[in-house]
Order: sequence, then C-alpha cells, then structure tokens
Amino acid sequence: MGEVRAKHVAIIMDGNGRWAKKRGLPRSIGHQRGVEAVRRLVRGLEPMGLECLTLYAFSSENWKRSEDEVGDLMNLMRKFIKSDLPDFVANDVKLHIIGDWQALAPDIVEMLEDALAQTAGGSKRLAVALNYGAHDEIARAAAKAAEAGEVTAQAIEARLDTADLPPLDLLIRTSGEIRLSNFLLWQAAYAEMLFIDTLWPDFTPEHLSQALDDFARRERRYGGR
Repeated sequence: MGEVRAKHVAIIMDGNGRWAKKRGLPRSIGHQRGVEAVRRLVRGLEPMGLECLTLYAFSSENWKRSEDEVGDLMNLMRKFIKSDLPDFVANDVKLHIIGDWQALAPDIVEMLEDALAQTAGGSKRLAVALNYGAHDEIARAAAKAAEAGEVTAQAIEARLDTADLPPLDLLIRTSGEIRLSNFLLWQAAYAEMLFIDTLWPDFTPEHLSQALDDFARRERRYGGR
C-alpha cells in the first residue's frame, strides 16, 4: 500500500507559559513567541499539501486564567489579525473560526467578520478555535438537530462548527501533555494522534513535516483489523 497523506491536521498549541518560565520571562512573552510560531507555520504550509490546518487558540476554559493574562491574549489576537490579514489574503488562505467566537469582545468580533469576508476566496484553509469547547460545540449541534427533528449522528455532525471542513486526520499536541483538553472530541473519534515534547514557541514547519511523515507510515483501521 502507498503512503496516505493527511489532509486535515489540528494542533493543540501548548507550552507558551512553560517556555517563558524556563527563561525567566513573563507569560506574556511566551504567548508572543507562540504567535510567532503560528506565523511561521502558516507561512510554511504551501509545500505540505494540507487542505486544512486547525489551531486551538483560545478555549472556553481559558477565561479562568488571570484577568491580565486573558487581556494579553485578547490584545495579541487583535494585533495578529491586523498584522497578518494581508498575508492571508496574499497567500490564498481562507480563514474559518470555530467555537462561540461571536461572544468575544465586539471589536474582535468585527475584526474577525472582516477577516472572514476578506479571505473567503482562499483555497488553503486555516481554522482557528476561539472561545471553543468541544462539549459546547456538540451540545449546540445536537440542539440544532433536535430543532430540525432528527437527532442522529449524521444530523449532529452536519451541524458541528467543522461541518464544512475535511474530516480530521491527525491531531497533534505540543509540550508533552497527553490529553485532548475538550478539543475536537467528536472529530477526533478516528483521527491519529501525536503528542510531542516540544513547547509551542519552538514548534516549526519542520516539526509539522515530520509529523506528516509519521502519519503517512501509520495504518488507519477505523475499528477494523
């Protein structure tokens, strides 16, 4: 059998705080370096042949962090959208947002709506999970299915935030933690998983390329033998 290439990869970007702590730096600097890692990765996607990359940027549980840290994360989001949106447009990247992102601050929602509109014609898809929690996503999808009068697995799946994205092939988590943290629980049912020790700010396109090579050598069984 020939190697199978991943079409959709999702990443739990973990380790910004530990990266900063190891260097005696504020957590805010770790988050800034994490944004730089995102930028490197998006700019290095072209030769990898992915149809979609999904990044876990801000979970619904992240609101429990300190007010200062949440504020830093929100400001980083604003700066990233302003600085990188022209690159997205120039590089044919289509942005998707998953999660309850419309509950974010009104100015961020407006910026995201503008980014979605400006990148709508892109062929390379980047999905960003903002104010996202898989339990909430599944509950919302099930409620919509119930309203339509058909609560089946197919009906729920068709109403998930990721309904218009390719099926998830590979889920990566950085920093050595081995858990899903309420991320893409439905979509990960038959996805391959890879947990690596690299802290997110140190993650490079080469790490992703190695992960894709690892995926290509795996045999996917979907419950079969």
